[in-house]
Amino acid sequence: MKNPKQLITVKSFLSMILFFGIANQSQAQNQVIPLWKTIPQEIKAPDYKEKENLKDGKLESTSQVSIPTLSIFFTKEIKQNQTAVIILPGGGYSHLAYDKEGTKVAEWLNSKGIVAFVLKYRLPSDLIMTNKTVGPLQDAQEAMRIVRLNAAKWNIDPNKIGIMGFSAGGHLASTLSTHYDERVYETSSKISARPDFSLLIYPVISMENDITHKGSQTNLLGNNPSQTLIDSFSNEKMVTAQTPPAFIIHTTDDTVVLPENSINYYLALKKNGVTSELHLYEKGGHGFGLGLQDTSKFWTRDCEEWLKAHGL
Repeated sequence: MKNPKQLITVKSFLSMILFFGIANQSQAQNQVIPLWKTIPQEIKAPDYKEKENLKDGKLESTSQVSIPTLSIFFTKEIKQNQTAVIILPGGGYSHLAYDKEGTKVAEWLNSKGIVAFVLKYRLPSDLIMTNKTVGPLQDAQEAMRIVRLNAAKWNIDPNKIGIMGFSAGGHLASTLSTHYDERVYETSSKISARPDFSLLIYPVISMENDITHKGSQTNLLGNNPSQTLIDSFSNEKMVTAQTPPAFIIHTTDDTVVLPENSINYYLALKKNGVTSELHLYEKGGHGFGLGLQDTSKFWTRDCEEWLKAHGL
């Protein structure tokens, strides 16, 4: 019979194995994968380097993205046929608020049993793209195809994959929702890039001069875009009956991206018979992420209820 000291040693050893096993499993949960083997319509620019802003070793924001990636955040409890959401951080098409509107949101979705993906998409630039207006859309379409292609491997329901965007990321999310069939790069894939639903958080929707976010418009379309180009990327004008259902939030006191963006998109969805839900909170301003104060802090609760109501 083993003495008490031996038992303690064995227990400690087993606990250590269990701890490191769990730690390794946890570390293996999250992956970062490249989006492309060959980036479409790429211009090689060796001096164009990504500028990362780190805090305590964590990526807070980044700009000059030229090599897009998809970061995968798996739920702790793996189930079959899970819902998945691809997250598009905002930043006026000039940078990505990667932590506040990416990583933190992925962790929140994980806590609700949803597999999350943060897309580090290329920001429009004539230095690295032959057509900067479709560069971000190329990345969004490919991200949706990759997630749907790997749905079985990642325990995801291929019919429950949504897109989520904040601010300018909301513009890209609504662009994917209305331009998913547009052939913006050469591909042999037959997999649909259509999101099954969209979550639009204080989104830029329109490129129309009277309500757009001017920085986003200039960065995406250039200084003097034609009316045809403005119309094409004013997504309230591109809604059809096939546009995916949306959960939309905005605040009345948002002076950076006017709430008319969300209102007009909601009205276009309603006109086309697409189920949707719009929350206009009285206060909260712009860029509040998951929400910490004022009336906008409840949007995550409302979003969770909407997802539940749709079986997601």
